[in-house]
Amino acid sequence: MTNSANFDGGLRERKRAATRTAITAVARSFTAARGLNGFTVEEVCEEAGISRRTFFNYFHTKEDAVIGSFSDELPEDVLEAFNENPSRTPGSISGTLLAALHVLTVTLMERSSISRTEVQQFIAAVTAEPQLLARLTVEGEARERQFAALVAAREGLDPEHPEVMTATVLFGAVSKKTAQQFFSEDNTRSYRGILEQNLNAARKLFAQPLATNHQLGNNPLETPKDPA
Repeated sequence: MTNSANFDGGLRERKRAATRTAITAVARSFTAARGLNGFTVEEVCEEAGISRRTFFNYFHTKEDAVIGSFSDELPEDVLEAFNENPSRTPGSISGTLLAALHVLTVTLMERSSISRTEVQQFIAAVTAEPQLLARLTVEGEARERQFAALVAAREGLDPEHPEVMTATVLFGAVSKKTAQQFFSEDNTRSYRGILEQNLNAARKLFAQPLATNHQLGNNPLETPKDPA
């Protein structure tokens, strides 16, 4: 592919992203002010300066527009970099997974054009229309499955492997907390700095040993062994 083709493709993607962002911003603003039933798709199109056909090229419903593009595919170069895993360990996650997840998350955030204002619009829209919480729950579950599949593919493991599931849940929780802190109104710190602080706190916690049987006491579900 020529440099010109790469440039044209990148420009198209940026234009598509800008259009999608504009639609979502209008839909969230209208929802926060009027509720989901207080405006029409046509009003969104008029405010965003697009046709009805363009709207439906991006979203199926008003609710989809408010939720936004959470399920967009990862950029190809970012995905390729994440999938490079020279230290794959059969039957277990590799020793480079956390570092790879760290780079993936920081790269995506630093490339993202989402602003604090857009995040606040989203929060206001969901607050005004609680039924969107159900959609967010479904979307969150779908994204967790996609994330688990991504980790599993890199590690050569099944998505249901306990180490994959644990990595998915724990890293997802740290990422969510980091985003909340980063987008808070009084934050002045970088996303990278907050994420690294939170990941190091998690590493310190999970590096600790588990309690011994003596500390835990007897397991009431365990069948006592017959004395020798």
